[in-house]
Amino acid sequence: MYLTLTAENIVLLGSILIFVSILFSKTSYRFGVPTLLLFLVVGMLFGSDGLGLQFHNASTAQFIGMLALSIILFTGGMDTKISDIRPIMREGLILSTVGVLLTTLFTGAFAWALTTFTPMGIELSFLTALLLAATMSSTDSASVFNLLRSQQMQLKHNLKPMLELESGSNDPMAYLLVIVLIQVIGAPESWSLGTIIRDLVVQFAAGIFVGYAVGKGSAWLINRINLNTQSMYSVLLLSLVFISFTLTELLHGNSYLAVYISGLVLGNEKLTNRKEMNTFMDGLTWLAQIVMFLSLGLLVNPLEIIDVALVALCIGLFMMFVARPLTVFLCLAPFRELPTKARLFVSWVGLRGAVPIIFATYPILAEIPGARTLFNIVFFITLLSLIMQGMSISWVARKFNLDLPIEKEGNEFGVELPEELDAQLSDYVVTESMLKNGNRLMDMNLPDSTLVIMVKRGEEYIVPNGQLELKVGDALLFVSKEELAF
Repeated sequence: MYLTLTAENIVLLGSILIFVSILFSKTSYRFGVPTLLLFLVVGMLFGSDGLGLQFHNASTAQFIGMLALSIILFTGGMDTKISDIRPIMREGLILSTVGVLLTTLFTGAFAWALTTFTPMGIELSFLTALLLAATMSSTDSASVFNLLRSQQMQLKHNLKPMLELESGSNDPMAYLLVIVLIQVIGAPESWSLGTIIRDLVVQFAAGIFVGYAVGKGSAWLINRINLNTQSMYSVLLLSLVFISFTLTELLHGNSYLAVYISGLVLGNEKLTNRKEMNTFMDGLTWLAQIVMFLSLGLLVNPLEIIDVALVALCIGLFMMFVARPLTVFLCLAPFRELPTKARLFVSWVGLRGAVPIIFATYPILAEIPGARTLFNIVFFITLLSLIMQGMSISWVARKFNLDLPIEKEGNEFGVELPEELDAQLSDYVVTESMLKNGNRLMDMNLPDSTLVIMVKRGEEYIVPNGQLELKVGDALLFVSKEELAF
């Protein structure tokens, strides 16, 4: 029995899909399976070759992907500290521009040679092979952000911010290559090198300008506007994300670059109600990822993938073991301080995910000959990447001795201060040496600008005064204008 997406059942079916995906992801995390892979698989299981849910609208899937990627990139930028990416800015930007171009050239040439000179049953022209490679040339921001942050990975040599910067900023270059190649294949007489360079400049200039302006303007507005409830600030923030995206589109700039930069700029400003907005955007990002991967899983026909499996396997393995490492080593050649093991790890974290699949819908909508075959190849390679690379990132980091101890974030009391307050929170566990002058709080001789606002003793929370008798093992929450040392 086949099901169709109608107004009567879309809410129920969508809720069931999300519910099943979340339950699956809870189990999969235990075995190191990327949650985003599970969302794709659930979509395939419920799709036309599975339980029969019919969804073949590439335009709708592309629209869902655009909205979801806007939220994912904005949140990724907002969670990135400029102080973290400043030391690796050059490396990340070279990987996200030159790296995308080299990946396209290497992979495209291989795909053309493979389908032209071997009996694979699929033949791609050189331009079509380049288009296929271009759709897969960027690392997927949703996959990279999700894996690095959900697994709380800390890496040496600033590798984590480098990889996040690359994945957050390389979509514009890949998008431009996809659009240019579609135009060249569809109307070769209307394009020239000068036109391509002009579009490249416009895309990047408009994206950077709008992203920076919206980020700065958003910070100014959020800190000055007085809304009735704190929840409204999160809704306001979401509207600013889509304003950044659509305004850039109107200026013929790159919207994905704009939303990432606006999030990056806004996230590094002092903001009121930051905690509430971060919580809202984190939840919304998860929902966006789930809906995006589910819809893309529904869009594919798994039986069609079998027909391209051998070609896709060869191209996917070439990307992982030849094109990506060669690209990374060439791009990072000027940076001699980066050890070989770090370069190999960066090569392995060339994750493909939702972005290549979304980009693969553009040839379908443009009615490029063989577009459905390209889509199926891209989908297969995405599954291959998430399985092979996504499931082994932590293991490879440990194998290369690149992992670091997980840094503690926040405090165990779950308390945060408004950013406009010129003070900081810190928590310490009471030791014998801290009680050498007496066991009462007043005996600690704290600076005048320091206050103990809460004590945790076992499972009990105490609001203290100076007469409170402290015990070894008590956790103290301080608010102070200066760094404390015990």
